[in-house]
Amino acid sequence: MTGELFLAIDVGTGSVRAALIDVRGKIVEIAAREHDQIVPQFGWAEQRPLDWWEGACLAIRSVLDKTEGARERISMIAVCGQMHGLVLLDDSGQLTRDTAPLWNDKRTLDLVRRFEAGNAPDSYLRESGNTPTPAWPGFKLQWVRDADPEAYRRSAVAMMPKDYINFRLTGEIAMDTGDASCSFLMNPANFAWSPAMIERLGLDARLLPPIRNPLDIIGRITEQAAQATGLSAGTPVMVGGADYPVALLGSGACRPGMGSDSTGTGAIVTMIAEKPLLDPEISNVATIEGNWAPFVLLETGGDGMRWARRAFHDGALSYGDIVARAEEAPPGCDALLFMPFLTGERLGRHRNSRAQFFGLGAGHGMEHLHRAILEGIAFAMARHIRIMEHSSGKRLERMIAAGGGARTKLWLKIKASVFNTPVLVPREPECGLMGCAAMAATATGRFSRPEEAADAYVRYADEIAPDSAWAEIYGHVQPVFDRLYHHSTALYDDMDALSARIRQASAGT
Repeated sequence: MTGELFLAIDVGTGSVRAALIDVRGKIVEIAAREHDQIVPQFGWAEQRPLDWWEGACLAIRSVLDKTEGARERISMIAVCGQMHGLVLLDDSGQLTRDTAPLWNDKRTLDLVRRFEAGNAPDSYLRESGNTPTPAWPGFKLQWVRDADPEAYRRSAVAMMPKDYINFRLTGEIAMDTGDASCSFLMNPANFAWSPAMIERLGLDARLLPPIRNPLDIIGRITEQAAQATGLSAGTPVMVGGADYPVALLGSGACRPGMGSDSTGTGAIVTMIAEKPLLDPEISNVATIEGNWAPFVLLETGGDGMRWARRAFHDGALSYGDIVARAEEAPPGCDALLFMPFLTGERLGRHRNSRAQFFGLGAGHGMEHLHRAILEGIAFAMARHIRIMEHSSGKRLERMIAAGGGARTKLWLKIKASVFNTPVLVPREPECGLMGCAAMAATATGRFSRPEEAADAYVRYADEIAPDSAWAEIYGHVQPVFDRLYHHSTALYDDMDALSARIRQASAGT
């Protein structure tokens, strides 16, 4: 066989995947190698960077062995990876800590609270582009400085998971604009490390690598990497990108006004904009094509259905059964609302928010409860979309759905009608790998811009239009949902105190 190929590598939380993709954007071969999370104590989550590298080598060898002449046919390699995982190397390129805290690691929570107590949002939003959260590598570096000072002292550079794979492939070190933008240490105005944020967090600037464009060539496969992976020495490797902005590109969400709904256990709601939106409830990540992706994380996405399945049916019904019951209820659920904050909120002022059903009456049945959960999550997403629309001055033109939520037609129709915007479902669910292919195609000169590559590569299996009757009903429900959200915030601290008193009283009985 002949024909140019791209190699895409995705360092995920559950596995490393490698894929050979042809110049038309078709996946020719794909392989994955799983790795585990390590949980040393409650709230912590780690992985071994050496496991990522071993998995990458095995996955690469697997796809090479299954495709004739692949080694010589690869013209470009692009790596993307899970965000926020802190990898530390010494000046000889050896790990100073065997494990890297991941995006979902909460060990820095006290550091975040201390920062919030001493700093008003207006004092850091313009310098960092983001609001504080335990995920950010800046706080992870603080934790290493305080909890493992010897490792901090020996470290020469801090990097993200895909950067470590790039280093092992090429011997070169850099961080792309996407990962850097979510470090809490990069100034979004100039795409440079912020001296103000570095000083405010009490960190050492020497640890921060060069920030480079994702489409740049970081280096070429070394002889040592060639022996480990089976790749040809000298094959070019791109800087690559953080997995989320790469997946946005690979889903076609790459122009201002376009949105993304990535619903799994939680939900990530994104709207592409020309600049970051500086709001305490919104995070911002730089995109591959040079825009920004303001986003909001809802802790309860698909987890709302999982909770209902357990709480109402003791796991006896399938998710399909639950959706079928929800379809029996009318849109608006006869004025029953669900606030979808079963585990609080990730960002903003009310991380201790609570879930609730409101408006429950004797005429409501199980079908209303199930549909209210699906609608409530959509209303919570829409609340943030309106904030993004107001800040950016652009209306959401279309939403692209990904994740497990993209497989539930009823939910997609509810969302399309709540947003009053068409929802598109990509035909190829491997959006991260497709984003890598679009980057590689641009870097090799097949397209002048990554948006053009996405236009050529991304096709949609379905487009769900808003139901005009549903949209009219939801247009009346949304303002009530928003007012209920704001009025409920006054009770969250009281609920925390009440919970503590009940626990104390129970312990004394």
